Amino acid sequence: MASSFLSFSLLFITVYTADGFMEAVVTRCEFNSTELGGMRYIRSYYYDKLEYIRFDSVVGEYVGYTEHGVKNAERANKDAGELAAMRAQRETYCQHNIGIWYNNALSKSAKPYVRLRSVASSSGNHPSMLVCSVYDFYPKQIRVTWLRDGQEVSSDVTSTDEMADADWYYQIQSHLEYTPRSGEKISCMVEHASLQEPLVTDWDPSLPESERNKIAIGASGLILGLILSLAGFIYYKRKSQGRILVPSN
Repeated sequence: MASSFLSFSLLFITVYTADGFMEAVVTRCEFNSTELGGMRYIRSYYYDKLEYIRFDSVVGEYVGYTEHGVKNAERANKDAGELAAMRAQRETYCQHNIGIWYNNALSKSAKPYVRLRSVASSSGNHPSMLVCSVYDFYPKQIRVTWLRDGQEVSSDVTSTDEMADADWYYQIQSHLEYTPRSGEKISCMVEHASLQEPLVTDWDPSLPESERNKIAIGASGLILGLILSLAGFIYYKRKSQGRILVPSN
């Protein structure tokens, strides 16, 4: 699952300056797996931020984008040795570096943490809305779907993009607007490269989370009040037993 999702670029930039003008050479590898067939090698030449010529392994030769670039492309494409060297870069440069990156970073993954909760619906057509929040997963690519009695729900579903947490992890939220039915089972299903099988979290409609929190806070306050009342009563009894009654004249 991971290899079909991954798509990264390796960049190598060389910059030359002369008399205030800048020439840059940007080499990059685009890939979605460690197989040579899934790799693309691109080498671009820029002058003052304008790309004027490029070699692309998909095209197999140089392409010019300015008058100067077209002339240079025509000259380079007539050099069989130059073209052979550039065409070999997909294997000698990309495959080598991608193998290192993949083994040390891209093959690593972190399992997602899922939280399912109910919120007020923003639409008047549906009285309820569920939010499936997925946290702390890597790599970025993930699939979040809703199940209703085991069947995938395709309508009234909205999702955010994968959002970076600035610590290599990502998060995403998916919303389901629905009208509750008696006895139904609603679940949030997460598919990710870190999981051997889909992670399914069932919604418990017995009581909304906000209501459960209110009850928990109220129960805690009641118990604390009873404890304080009991402590006060015990203190009062002990003080009363320690008093000495003095007859009045």
